[in-house]
Amino acid sequence: MCGIVGLYLKKKKLHNQLGKYLSGMLDNMSSRGPDSAGFAVYNNNSKKLYKYSLCINDKLILKNFEFDIKKKFNDVTLKSVSDHLILQTSSNPKNVISYIRNNYNNILIVGYGKSIEIFKQVGNPKIIVKKFNLEKLSGSHGIGHTRMATESAITIDGSHPYSTGEDECLVHNGSLSNHNNLRRELIKQGKFFDSDNDTEVAAGYISNSLAKNKSLEKTLKNCLINLDGFYTFIAGTNNGFAVLRDEIACKPAVIAENNDYVAVASEFQAMAHLPNVNNAKIFEPEPGVIYTWGK
Repeated sequence: MCGIVGLYLKKKKLHNQLGKYLSGMLDNMSSRGPDSAGFAVYNNNSKKLYKYSLCINDKLILKNFEFDIKKKFNDVTLKSVSDHLILQTSSNPKNVISYIRNNYNNILIVGYGKSIEIFKQVGNPKIIVKKFNLEKLSGSHGIGHTRMATESAITIDGSHPYSTGEDECLVHNGSLSNHNNLRRELIKQGKFFDSDNDTEVAAGYISNSLAKNKSLEKTLKNCLINLDGFYTFIAGTNNGFAVLRDEIACKPAVIAENNDYVAVASEFQAMAHLPNVNNAKIFEPEPGVIYTWGK
């Protein structure tokens, strides 16, 4: 059992409230996932620079990395947030990712893109939300996850969200039965995985499909064919997010939509604190139906 949440703000004037609303949603899902938590926030402030969300637990490694990365690449800026580091640079993402993986294999690349920032950690979700100051973050949309481990160990690289492509991420409640076979196939096609987690495989499948110029909706339709198991997905991109439940739909989900926002969660209690939620259209997503918000 895990908790998933998503929030898409329709009006720009509300973007500075994203962190406040999303942190409350994750707090309210702590009972569904006490082992670890994480969240992704999309903020399109920087169109030219790529942002890399990195997890670095060792202070000596952090010090060496900060020195090396500034020598290796141009216009590098760094921002520390607890044990995470947000690296910004205009350099080619393939070169940056390759350099980090080849020279710092104990640094976890949590995600990258021009708008996404991802933070995740082991422990109580309420503490993690405060640790990364989610309440103070702004943006157009975000997704989050509270985890009760089933498919892999309680580690940072076993925590959600998973990002395996530029400005893409996924949170998932459920379990996949064919993830080992699918992982091997995706590795043959050049995908890289940091964990044994089934959700990372689903994220890899989605980003691999999007890289072939398939739409998010078409990709998620193919998930219904090629992913075996029980799942509710929230898939994020720089433009918005999508929700999908498998065709049996034994994993819960509820959606609330009004003129200001779309909120998605495993349970209604996650969104009960949102303003004007009583005036929203509240419904349970249908099995096998894809719901999308954003451009």
